[in-house]
Amino acid sequence: MSGNLMNCDAVLHLIPLYFYGELAPPREDEVEEHLHACPSCAREMERQRALAAAIAARQTEPPAAFLAECRGGLMAAIGGAAPRGATPAPGPWKLFLEAVARSFAGLERLRVPVGAVALVAIGFVGARLTTQPRAGDGVFPIVRSIQPDGSGRVQISLDETQRRVVSGRLDDQNIQQLLVAAALGDNPSARLESVGVLKDRAESSPVRDALLNAVARDSNSAVRLKALEGLKRLADEPDVRKTLVQVLQTDENPAVRLRVVDLLVARRDDALTGVLQNLVERDNNSYVRLKSEQALKAINASIGTF
Repeated sequence: MSGNLMNCDAVLHLIPLYFYGELAPPREDEVEEHLHACPSCAREMERQRALAAAIAARQTEPPAAFLAECRGGLMAAIGGAAPRGATPAPGPWKLFLEAVARSFAGLERLRVPVGAVALVAIGFVGARLTTQPRAGDGVFPIVRSIQPDGSGRVQISLDETQRRVVSGRLDDQNIQQLLVAAALGDNPSARLESVGVLKDRAESSPVRDALLNAVARDSNSAVRLKALEGLKRLADEPDVRKTLVQVLQTDENPAVRLRVVDLLVARRDDALTGVLQNLVERDNNSYVRLKSEQALKAINASIGTF
């Protein structure tokens, strides 16, 4: 027990971080000590749990048109244009002036040569003038290089991708290949959506491999959690268990580690004892430590290592 109890004000600010396992172990212990001694803050902790449970139970599916509009606005913002439905996009000359103004605003601080700034500005306008798609044609240009020739002309090298919509059944091999490619791609939103679809098709070898890859390597914890749902039915397979044990020992997100413990202890496995004992002693999250301790008790194993 610490002799220095935290005050209620500090604990109330830390309760959300404590609930989601984002506090360092010493601070976590201080919050727990205060919660045991303070009924008012303990009630606030219960409200936090109830709120999280209510949010988790409410599955809201936004309309497809709304999602498309949001994605379109995001792509427009990334490309430097105005979102769909906003005020009309400014003309190329105004865009040129704005780009030059923004570039020269930080010139002194960045010490960028004037020629380089001008080249960026010219490239910006060149891309807008020569590659801006017609409304509705779904073409998205990516400028790769810009080469002015000294005569007032500029040569721009670009890639153009054109969006098309493909539909089909989930058992269609081509559809499945596209979903697997999305699960391995660079777009975190697409990875989450594709893994959410693929998780119910884990009996397919390519899908299974994609889910294992997502659990072990995806940088987005939401994608990793979604992939774990798909691996639940395969948790008895040796290679799946091997990957899960690695994730349990290395994943930085406590929610992922908690879910992996649940999957692994569903089947008694004496080889897992040492891993759980290590978690009890060293994991930085109190919920993971408690879950591991409970799992060890369930299999009548020693809590500590000797």
